Amino acid sequence: MGYFPAIPDPDPDAASAAWARQTTLTKPTGSLGRLEELSVWVSACQSQCPPQQFQRARVVVFAGDHGVTAAGVSAYPPEVTAAMMANFVAGGAAVNVLADVAGAGVRVVDIAVDTAQPLSEEIGRHKIRRSSGNIAVEDALTPDEVVGAIEAGRRIADEEVDAGADLLIAGDMGIGNTTAATTLVAALTDTEPVEVVGRGTGIDDAGWARKTAAIRDALYRTRRLSADPIALLRICGGADLAAMTGFCAQAAVRRTPVLLDGAVVTSAALAAERLAPGARQWWQAGHRSTEPVHSLALRHLELDPIVDLGMRLGEGSGALVALPVLRAAVATLASMATFTEAGVAGRSSED
Repeated sequence: MGYFPAIPDPDPDAASAAWARQTTLTKPTGSLGRLEELSVWVSACQSQCPPQQFQRARVVVFAGDHGVTAAGVSAYPPEVTAAMMANFVAGGAAVNVLADVAGAGVRVVDIAVDTAQPLSEEIGRHKIRRSSGNIAVEDALTPDEVVGAIEAGRRIADEEVDAGADLLIAGDMGIGNTTAATTLVAALTDTEPVEVVGRGTGIDDAGWARKTAAIRDALYRTRRLSADPIALLRICGGADLAAMTGFCAQAAVRRTPVLLDGAVVTSAALAAERLAPGARQWWQAGHRSTEPVHSLALRHLELDPIVDLGMRLGEGSGALVALPVLRAAVATLASMATFTEAGVAGRSSED
């Protein structure tokens, strides 16, 4: 659509070299399964074989509230978002613990948390507004706000890459954000809400019915706009989703691999692929959420999740669990001995 420059392809020559190297390692060809595919992807993204281990993996948690919580779509009150922001900064959340295990740094950004003052000037530097609008009855954002949020995501990606990030993960935090994410994916894929509405943070049957009704009302206002991702982000998305869209697309512009997290992040990635066709070549799906809409978005992106552990937390947690697997893929291609180096006979040419 011209909003982003043409997305470069990962390096096909590096990918070919990586596949060739896989056949020389001391193992039967294909015996490491998905690890081999992932190692080739990293080589292509880095334009080198063997690939280098990630030195500065970074998680950016995009936080924002959503006015649609007024419709009773969540099991938790909106005040939880601000409280969790403080928990992230204190290092007490799942994203902090899992990032330590995976060897990644964590950054938190306030895009649209419903508080008068951000936790700090740095955290609030890219803030767009206090809470996105209630998509059941009004647009989430103004035209200027949706552009500003996409640009904020682009700038955040640039900041991280310029500071040396060699792998990016987008995380999310915001009560009501799965409602907006489900609406966005349903609009982008022309899917009935009853097919994709999940339980989010754990709503009961009545909450599920309210959530479905809110999504249906929001979708009514998006009719005939499925080909316009910016309009959809404005009407039925939110500032955090728009910022994640810009972030995912700009990472591809900057030739930086991304591990996608769950339903919320992947909904933004689906919008990013529409805005920047080919960006998905720079992404891997870290995991599969239990949210039905996540599997739908992954199918449209043609991405196969690395792990499937029944997680539905957000924050970047699922992608962080997958990161050690990706590190293992890199390590095996880079550090295993070849048949020649180990003095081991390779596969016989007579079959």
